[in-house]
Amino acid sequence: MAQTKLSDMIVPEIFHSYVVNKTLEKSRVYQSGIITNMTDQLIDQLGGTTVNMPFFNDLTGNDEVVDESQDISVAGVSTGKEVAVKLYRARAYGGTDLAADLAGADPMNVVMDRFADWWARKMQTTLLATLKGAMSAANMSANALDISALTGGAQYFDGDSFIDATHMLGDEEGSLTAVAVHSDTLKAMKKADLIDYIKPSDGGADVPVYMGKAVIVDDGMPVTSGTYTTYVFGPGAIGYGEKAPKVPVEADRNPLVGGGWEYIVQRRQFVLHPRGLKWQGTPAKATPDNSELAVGTNWTRAVAEQKAVRMVKFVHKLAP
Repeated sequence: MAQTKLSDMIVPEIFHSYVVNKTLEKSRVYQSGIITNMTDQLIDQLGGTTVNMPFFNDLTGNDEVVDESQDISVAGVSTGKEVAVKLYRARAYGGTDLAADLAGADPMNVVMDRFADWWARKMQTTLLATLKGAMSAANMSANALDISALTGGAQYFDGDSFIDATHMLGDEEGSLTAVAVHSDTLKAMKKADLIDYIKPSDGGADVPVYMGKAVIVDDGMPVTSGTYTTYVFGPGAIGYGEKAPKVPVEADRNPLVGGGWEYIVQRRQFVLHPRGLKWQGTPAKATPDNSELAVGTNWTRAVAEQKAVRMVKFVHKLAP
């Protein structure tokens, strides 16, 4: 009887779609409402390593007094362009027949069950690297507040300093609807008794809310030597799109290696783009890695007004 192989059990398109959907389901960032779907833009622009997104700037200029002696001047509408960078990533896992036989369980079943969780963690790491670079761009300083070097208690996260951070956007402060924090920062929020909880309509776990903003808790949020980075977002602040590469999933086996070796490979092509910005870097490989995404000089603000970028970076310490 012919042996049933892993490649016989997997339909690549179905497996790929399953993992993509589960990745989004598992990620707190994706569920927070700060993601806008850019899949159509990604699909429409085949080939290349970037996605161009032109836009019209707002109307400018002053009104004019109507007078018979002077014609009304005609103004134009200027345009701009966001540039998102495509990310091509892949991961392969394998296991031997001997390992499955001795363990009494097939490690490849574990791989297939946990691939989506792994991708969710990796994509959030990629998003944090992107935010680090984008919010460090030279013309993004007005969207950042760093109080970590202050003294006398002014360096600590509290209600007043959080208000200062959100009001970096001036009269657009109300457009900020979610805040991503480390769990240590959430603890400081709780101690200040400023956390409310809202029951979601789908009946899931209660959502913590701080000063009217949904709280996303992730211990992957940056922290260095007691200095924490918190991000505040508006809806749609991050653009996400994904298109299956030529061969999204492959599974095969080599009967000669280790008494029999089975493996599965998944490839993903996606964008995670901070809206209102432009990628201008030149990666060392075909597309950038996380360290390149985290470099401020690889990004620049594309929109004219800084408060049109619905993101604020807040760097602070926590009271002992």
